[in-house]
Amino acid sequence: MARLVIVSNRVPVPGDRNPAAGGLAVALADAITPGSLWFGWSGARATATATRPEIRTVAGITFATLDLGETDYRRYYSGFANSTLYPLLLFRLGLVSFRKEDYVGYRAVNRAFAAALAPLLLPDDIIWIHDYHLLPLGLELRALGVTQRIGFFLHTPFVPPALFSVLPRAAELLEALCACDVIGFHTEDYRAAFCDCVTAILGIRPNADGGFLHRKRLVQVIVAPVGIDVGSFTASATRAATGAATTGLVQSLGGRQLAVSVDRLDYAKGLPNRIHALDHLLSRYPTHRKRITFLQIAAPSREELGHYRGLRRELDRAVGDINGRYSEPDWTPIRHITRPVRRTTLAGFHRRASLGVVTPFRDGMNLVAKEYVAAQNPADPGVLVLSRFAGAAEELGDALIVNPYDAEEIAEAMHRGLLMPLEERQARHAAMLARIRASSANRFCERFLAALDGAPEPTPEVS
Repeated sequence: MARLVIVSNRVPVPGDRNPAAGGLAVALADAITPGSLWFGWSGARATATATRPEIRTVAGITFATLDLGETDYRRYYSGFANSTLYPLLLFRLGLVSFRKEDYVGYRAVNRAFAAALAPLLLPDDIIWIHDYHLLPLGLELRALGVTQRIGFFLHTPFVPPALFSVLPRAAELLEALCACDVIGFHTEDYRAAFCDCVTAILGIRPNADGGFLHRKRLVQVIVAPVGIDVGSFTASATRAATGAATTGLVQSLGGRQLAVSVDRLDYAKGLPNRIHALDHLLSRYPTHRKRITFLQIAAPSREELGHYRGLRRELDRAVGDINGRYSEPDWTPIRHITRPVRRTTLAGFHRRASLGVVTPFRDGMNLVAKEYVAAQNPADPGVLVLSRFAGAAEELGDALIVNPYDAEEIAEAMHRGLLMPLEERQARHAAMLARIRASSANRFCERFLAALDGAPEPTPEVS
């Protein structure tokens, strides 16, 4: 049986003091079974990038990690990955910064990853690479003679040719990515944008199934929306709802309704607009004053980048302004937490929340939206307010879909959600719950790995 090799920027090694967090570990939980190998950056920085990985085996799973040199970290991670690619793929051209030395460092780290990984590979391995940090890794592995099947999944959106061609190395990166056998995206829109880039920039026209020939390699482009383990999260939320953290939160509300919003501190998440939306809600509908508490949890991320430090200051000012204008001696409208909160604790908070507010400016998928739905009590569910620009909106059309750039529209949706009749809430929740069960984490892994394992291939059309 083929061994699965996962490659990602960070590796969540069990027992680490600061393990990598986020949706990737959640999404891949069903795929990473005993015998699998997970390779990537350790999260640690050193004088120079390691050439040999540190290898640990936990519960039958092998974790192989490299420390990054300080210069490589700045150029690869802070530089090209997060100051160039990330804002570009999130449609934020005004934040894109390109420096040649960062691109050179990005390619160098991908080569270092390939050189350290290649000796660990077995002849029948299946390799699954994840996210924008590692776009050229497939090509670097091919250059070392790796012939095993290689898949790549992008967890962000993809942009159309008019935006991607802004990147000075656009053609190079597309060429490199096409060294993979299967390339996956969350939504049909993202896949279509990628295929349009292949046509416009590389001059190759994929067929209707997303297949095309590139340098004698048949590349398959698929849609595989990432999901969660719905049953597990529902059970966790049910347990946590009666735990100490959630009980303490509910008691502190004094019978008020709770709205919850959970994000990384990231300019793509629409955080200030969400806070301004609460201002509109309390101003336009004063009946909600002292009747709702808004809990915003925004854990820090990429704090070394100036845009993120500026966002933290902007968000702090916005929260302070609204709390200063609307607070009463026995009520503060916004509770703002800027530190990580355990996922199990969040599950209980979601369970008790009348509103889940998920309004990113742009997001690849956004598993928080799915977790909010999974956490709800079907007999008395809350209402999800969801950005139309989150990948999850393609599946969760029964949420209250909003334009995240329009704070007043978000406020109107919050007002509607707080007053929504029970029967409508139940119907919307049931429809969304059925959708997230159908696109679970297990289904995501099955769908992608079936394609990577050599499912029937499409007939290419080559222009």
